[in-house]
Amino acid sequence: MRAIAIPPEHYRSHAALLDRMHQLRARVFHERLNWDVTVRDGREHDEFDRCKPTYILVVTGKETVIGAVRLLPATGPTLLTVLFPELAGQGLFRPHAAMIESSRFCVDTSVISSPEASGQGQALHSATWTLFAAMIDWSMANGYGELITATDLRIERILRRAGWPMARIGEPKPIGNTRAVVGLLPTDRTSFESVRPAGYASILQLTRCAA
Repeated sequence: MRAIAIPPEHYRSHAALLDRMHQLRARVFHERLNWDVTVRDGREHDEFDRCKPTYILVVTGKETVIGAVRLLPATGPTLLTVLFPELAGQGLFRPHAAMIESSRFCVDTSVISSPEASGQGQALHSATWTLFAAMIDWSMANGYGELITATDLRIERILRRAGWPMARIGEPKPIGNTRAVVGLLPTDRTSFESVRPAGYASILQLTRCAA
């Protein structure tokens, strides 16, 4: 299992992996969670996939995508501004150049994996630990000191268990059939060491090898 970052300039060379990512998103968000998302030909896309995000994927040795997240600069178009427009009006959402937004976080928990523990000793699916570590790894390397996300309460609980607690901005509100909340997460060395699973290899090294 490895993590790989795919920026826009590498979309073409990783087209097969990105296609599997969109299939994973359809299975997780449409089929499993029953979110109101757009699925065509078994693949989930939205308008923010056209904003040239960086994707971080967790991939098995057989090139199966079992985890994914989308990253966009918080100063540009983001999913957050669509789901929680009131936060900007209330002065609670103050994007800056060192803030990154994450969205479409998903893990295929049906894939058999031995639960792993980070430095906090909490057992979660190994793909979850790897994805958390890779998000922080990439953010630190690219000058982002904090991450903002709109997520459901289930992921908020997972982050707390992982030792990477989210600082809420505003109150939870219903989005479709779930309750979502916005929060900030530090992307620093302390957070990285809290979530880094045993055997984690730097996403930067792996990305250079794959480029």
